[in-house]
Order: sequence, then C-alpha cells, then structure tokens
Amino acid sequence: MPAATGIYVEIFMDQQPVQQPQPPQQLHMLWPERLMPAPPEPSLPPDYELRVFRPEDAGAYLTLMHGAGFTQFDAEALKKWLDRVLPDGFYLATHRPTGELAATALAAHNPSPLHPFGGELGWVAGSPAHAGRGLGRAVCAAVVRRFVSAGYRRIYLKTDDLRLPALKVYLGLGFVPFLFADDMPGRWQAICEKLDWPFTPEQWA
Repeated sequence: MPAATGIYVEIFMDQQPVQQPQPPQQLHMLWPERLMPAPPEPSLPPDYELRVFRPEDAGAYLTLMHGAGFTQFDAEALKKWLDRVLPDGFYLATHRPTGELAATALAAHNPSPLHPFGGELGWVAGSPAHAGRGLGRAVCAAVVRRFVSAGYRRIYLKTDDLRLPALKVYLGLGFVPFLFADDMPGRWQAICEKLDWPFTPEQWA
C-alpha cells in the first residue's frame, strides 16, 4: 500500500493543471447619441406608479431582487450601489392596490475604461407576479431620462446572452449593441435571430 500511494502521488504531481475555460464577457449596450435629445417616456398601467427608493424599502427591495433571480444580492451589495446612485435615480414601480414592489432599475455613476464618465443602467429586475405589464421598460426609461437630465453622454448597460426578454426591452427602448470584443458580432447575430430582430451592426457604431 505505501508504494501504491507513492506512485499515485507522483503521477498526480506530474499532471499538468487543467485550464478552466473563462466565462464569456457580459454584453454591453449603449444609448445612442442620436437619441439623447429624445429620451423615452416612462409609461405604466393605471394600477402602478413610479417612485424613487426610500431607506424603508430595503427589505422589500431585497425580496424583489431574490424573486427575480438575483439571489446573491444582499444588504452589503445594496449599500455599495446606493453609494453610486444618482440623486433620485433609483426607481421602483409599485402596485397601488397592494403596495408591492413590482420592478426596479437604477442610474449609477459607474465609469470604466470602456465607458469613461459613464452612467450605468443597472440592476433591472421585476417580480414574476407582475410580468407582462411593461414595468421593466418603464423603469429603464426613467433611468435613461435621469441620465440625460444630468448631462451624461455615455449611458450603458451590461447584460447576458440568455436574458432574451430583457434584451428585447433594451433594444425596443433604443439601446444598441456595443461590439467591443471579437466575439460580439457573432453573439449578437445569434441573439437577433432568436428575437427576430434586425442584425444591423453597421448602424450600431
């Protein structure tokens, strides 16, 4: 047994470490310069209203985020993003009859090398119980308007290939894909095919 154990260890140590594939970069989208003068107007059904986040919303907000699938989003993450949010730039769509938080999005000052002086449309989420009512579009529209009113010229968002309903909302609002990496055209072509959306990279620059 000792000899066998020694052989096993020797063989194991001689093996080269397996390189794990890196996850793909998130997709990025931009609000185009041509639409800066005409940001979208938030529109909600009569049973809903749009307002800004208040400190007492924290518990219900985390419940909303977890219900939307962002289960790792916690109080510490909320505090981090509150430090970046523009004044009156953290939006909630609420259900009037029940007071439930139904959808959310925020306007964060979040510059990066890809987005100097950039404002990020972040943490778009909606309650499954209130899906299909255009609430995601409304909170996103409110964020875009907030950025435009604050003078931002670089408005962006980050998302993932599988979030097809959200991608359709972003495209419908007017956001365009940002082809910042070699794999982006192919990924966006596949997304456009799934959404039956025109693939027009020559118009996205």
